[in-house]
Amino acid sequence: MDARVRHGRASLAVSFFVQGAVFALLVTRIPAIQARYGISNALLPLFLAAVPVLAGVGSVTTEHIVKRVRPTVVLRCVQPVVCLTLAGVGAGNALWECALTLALFGITVGGLDASMNMLGVSLQRAYGRSIMLGFHAAYSLGGITGASLAWVGAHWHLPLVVLYGPAVAVLIPMAGVAGRWFVDQEPGAQPGVTDQAGEGAGVGFRPLLPLCLVMAFAYIGDSTVSNWSAKYLQDILHSSEQLATVPYNVYMVTTLLGRSVGDLGVRRFGPVPVVRFGSVVAAAGFAVVAAAPGAWVGMLGFTLLGFGLCVIVPQTFAAAGRLFPGASDTAIARLNVFNYVGFLVGSPLVGAIGNAWNYRAAMLVPMVLVLATLLYARSFGVKPDRYGVGHERARAVDVG
Repeated sequence: MDARVRHGRASLAVSFFVQGAVFALLVTRIPAIQARYGISNALLPLFLAAVPVLAGVGSVTTEHIVKRVRPTVVLRCVQPVVCLTLAGVGAGNALWECALTLALFGITVGGLDASMNMLGVSLQRAYGRSIMLGFHAAYSLGGITGASLAWVGAHWHLPLVVLYGPAVAVLIPMAGVAGRWFVDQEPGAQPGVTDQAGEGAGVGFRPLLPLCLVMAFAYIGDSTVSNWSAKYLQDILHSSEQLATVPYNVYMVTTLLGRSVGDLGVRRFGPVPVVRFGSVVAAAGFAVVAAAPGAWVGMLGFTLLGFGLCVIVPQTFAAAGRLFPGASDTAIARLNVFNYVGFLVGSPLVGAIGNAWNYRAAMLVPMVLVLATLLYARSFGVKPDRYGVGHERARAVDVG
């Protein structure tokens, strides 16, 4: 493995870290953002739904952009903008300013998520072994960092601009430096030609559909944690505002732990058993959250959720790359849209059920959907030309 590819792996991990920190800083302070801009409980689900809709638009747009420019160019351009929108949310005062900033966040984060995972799948092909969970582990580490900073902000009652401003001042240069070593093509590929080689027509929707459904189910679960865990702990389990920032942090810690060893599990057992195990554990986590008598039992549920959901999304992207090896960028951009479908459905659905009935019952909906992943687990199976020993091809097949 040459140094260029190794540096590309490390730099992409930094990019995942930055995005995890930005996203955590945003979602763990939703109650504070709601209070700052006077967003009502009825209006909040609309704000939460608008972001994934626009992110889906950004992901589809990226599918067409990468036919002309490399995913590395997209990633270098959009990541600083995503960071700046965080500062914009903290600095604004009027409701329209919040809406405009979140709209920009949505559009650019769609391009960011798509391009990061395009590069991750391309690098996994170059390595010839499972490494996607490692990138998402870096995202989880960023999420822990962001959620921890959010806890500090809540503990010391810091204004959002004071919390977000210094964080953005550090994260943008970090992303800029990492971007110098991005790699989006295998050694020997022609400049300007990515995995897909412009063959978007080669990606059929029918074979991709099971992975799209799994992606949506996983992000319905993930969005329930990111968008509602703070309010659930504070309003339903009667925790303090400070403690309400903790569930997302716990969730990210367990996703980090799970993803740190997840690639080893995939190499040893294959993706299908790993995805099945994750689905069952995640469903158990939602059941514990729904039945929790207090904040600490609720925290246990979010812990299980992190261990369960952490493996599903990275393996879904990896499976799409295996399914369409000659058009993986296109497949990933289309699959990534269902990331936002999950957020679009999950946040308003949980909010609507919570407002109309109660939030405990609302937690059972993502539980059932995550269990439905078991029906599609076979779609994660690899073909006979497997990676390495047991479940992975030899590196020599992919590299060179």
